[in-house]
Amino acid sequence: MKISGLQKLTLLDYPGKVACTIFTPGCNLRCPFCHNATLVFSCTDEIGEENVLSFLQKRAGVLDGVCVTGGEPLLQKDIADFLQKVKALGYLVKLDTNGTFPERLLPLLEAKLVDYVAMDIKASPDNYDTATGVATDLEKVRRSVDLLKNSGVAHEFRTTTVKGIHTAADFEAIAQWLAGEEQFFIQQYKVADDMIGEPFESFSKEELEAFAAIVAKTVKTVAVRGV
Repeated sequence: MKISGLQKLTLLDYPGKVACTIFTPGCNLRCPFCHNATLVFSCTDEIGEENVLSFLQKRAGVLDGVCVTGGEPLLQKDIADFLQKVKALGYLVKLDTNGTFPERLLPLLEAKLVDYVAMDIKASPDNYDTATGVATDLEKVRRSVDLLKNSGVAHEFRTTTVKGIHTAADFEAIAQWLAGEEQFFIQQYKVADDMIGEPFESFSKEELEAFAAIVAKTVKTVAVRGV
């Protein structure tokens, strides 16, 4: 599997776990507020799978888990083989995904190769293409949501919220879409050095909390991150 980056320690990326984070190159979306432009447009394997596995062998018993993020990790056709090797070392696995590859997500869920999945909900269905920057097959995204809902695998849904793209109407629609779900997170947008588009504005803490209150009508646990 292609690996473009390795963060050797994180206390934030895997809830409740001490973990490392692996970054895979490439993404099929072009979200204008994305802060990982280098990864999105890359296809290079800068670190190498064997180097990462060697690192994990040495850190066994120190780290609890491995987060696999991107880019979009499910672009990696051999991700299942890699995750089998990670699981064989005794690690928990968290996967970050944009939900556009349900046909690749399902085998990972069925084989129990992931222990936690964080899926992005980019916007309301009517606003999805604006948030993703491309024409998005929303039925595939809906399919991934349904797979996670019925998987028995711990998961979360999350939306990075940007002025000029998101409004309260997005969260009214998301509340209906995710009704009955366990947890949803609203993430504050922050300007970074590696943006795809021009910088946007961030919502205030109070505005984000107002959006959270909308979703909290139908989702059991809703919280704001990054403020």
